[in-house]
Amino acid sequence: MGQHGIEDVAYASDEAGHGEAEPKLDRTASNRIGEMNLASGHQLQRGLKSRHIQFLALGGAIGTGLFIGSGGILATTGPAPLFMAYLSMMFVVWVVMNDLAEMVTFLPMKGISIPYFVGRFVEPSLAFADGWNYWYAYAMLVAAECTAGALILQYWTHAVPVAVWIAIQLIVILLLNIIAVSFFGEAEFWFASIKLLTILGLIILGIVLFFGGGPNHDPLYFRYWQDPPGAFVPYLVQGNTGRFLAYWTAFVRAGFSFITSPELIALSAGETVAPRRNIPKAARRFVWRLAIFYGLGSLVIGVIVANNDELLLDHQRAGGSDASASPYVIGIARAGIKGLDHVINAAVLTSAWSAGNAFCYSGSRVLYSMAVNGQAPRFFSLTTRRGVPWVAVLFTLAVGCLAFLNVSNSGSQVFQWFTNISTISGFIAWIVIMITYIRFRKAMEYHGLLGSLPFRTPLQPYATYAVLFVIVLLTLTNGFQVFFPSEWSASNFLAAYITIPIFLVLYLGHKAYYRTRFAIRVEDVDVWTGKKEMDDMCAADVEPVPRNWLEKAWFWLA
Repeated sequence: MGQHGIEDVAYASDEAGHGEAEPKLDRTASNRIGEMNLASGHQLQRGLKSRHIQFLALGGAIGTGLFIGSGGILATTGPAPLFMAYLSMMFVVWVVMNDLAEMVTFLPMKGISIPYFVGRFVEPSLAFADGWNYWYAYAMLVAAECTAGALILQYWTHAVPVAVWIAIQLIVILLLNIIAVSFFGEAEFWFASIKLLTILGLIILGIVLFFGGGPNHDPLYFRYWQDPPGAFVPYLVQGNTGRFLAYWTAFVRAGFSFITSPELIALSAGETVAPRRNIPKAARRFVWRLAIFYGLGSLVIGVIVANNDELLLDHQRAGGSDASASPYVIGIARAGIKGLDHVINAAVLTSAWSAGNAFCYSGSRVLYSMAVNGQAPRFFSLTTRRGVPWVAVLFTLAVGCLAFLNVSNSGSQVFQWFTNISTISGFIAWIVIMITYIRFRKAMEYHGLLGSLPFRTPLQPYATYAVLFVIVLLTLTNGFQVFFPSEWSASNFLAAYITIPIFLVLYLGHKAYYRTRFAIRVEDVDVWTGKKEMDDMCAADVEPVPRNWLEKAWFWLA
């Protein structure tokens, strides 16, 4: 593809598909702004295997939220809303993951990102706003995870200043992201493995305590779900309304644990080996693994610790963020088991480091893709000889240095604003993903290609419409508490809703400057460019045949 204008763009025909002639499209509508530059000088490298992208996504999803943040939901709403909220969010994440997997499996080109598909299937102004929304969210989440890691390390010693721990983590993340994508993938695989084994061990321990296998041999069963303290803690008002508000609050807060995690698989598609074989495999397994870890993990929390436990409430009031605030540590200590707090703290530290690593990768790839598309300065598309977008990595980490604001108390308050804003960015990003998928599906139907999709998921498009409605509702009501007179806070109101006008300013400002249409007409949506190349590349893929049971097990994982 040429680098100087749309006139040089080469469009693939569908000879590899149905053998039909490609229809005459208004190319400029889909490609004038947001053109994909496939010149060799801007190419990433395919160095990620199936196990890498599976654990990359899990690493981004399972962070400090499950180990520590779940305690706040339990204390506020009770065990039943905690469990129900995570189950509800499972369905939301499943649909978002399916939408992304269908699109990126169809066109797993190097350098793609979610904003690229938004610009191609919806319109460029929405892609511009979505891209910068994603990049900001990922950059701020890097800072948030480095901050969490520094506070976790202080559980063991206060002799080392917080700033030193933050600096060490940023340097390690830089090294893991700048060397080579295969090295990054391997490190993320082992980081994620540690915390997955930890949460699996905690689930097994919780089952043992459920049946009375602890040192005191006292079976817990569902003791803490009975009155008192009860399965539900009415929120703000009493009765059934209070119970529903408790569930809805838990639902909103559970979403914060998952924001931007399904996207990690999609963002890595262009750097994945055999993408049409490995992306569907990773997408299918991702949600089931989350269901096991978050579903069973949240259920175990409600079994081993009461929502009115004094130790739990004290840590929530104090804003604890290390192992001592973990509901797992509190519940296990109540059962008479000592010493596991250090093990869990180490696992939480690994979680923070792993999530920060994954978010830096994702933020840099979004920025790289936007630069290749012409929606960010072109120098962000520069790569090393090993295909690492080093300028995008450095710039993303530079913003991650805002973690140093936490060294001072006033800076800590400012930083809390940034992180609160970034969490709502995740909900907005999911809304854009579902709008993009709906347009993608309509365009595929119009051009008669829907049946040729290499990966199709169930319940579509009805599941997408249903989840789109739910996420819009979650976004609009995420700060509903501030509308109760006793809960009003100007700072909390802004933290909950200021992301919406920021996104609209980016969207409307770009649209006013470039005078783009509201949406590309379905008949002009380009579903052809890159299709033949991807068909040919994936047709040449030969799935390895295991020679023994050991290789069979390894191929299943990898």
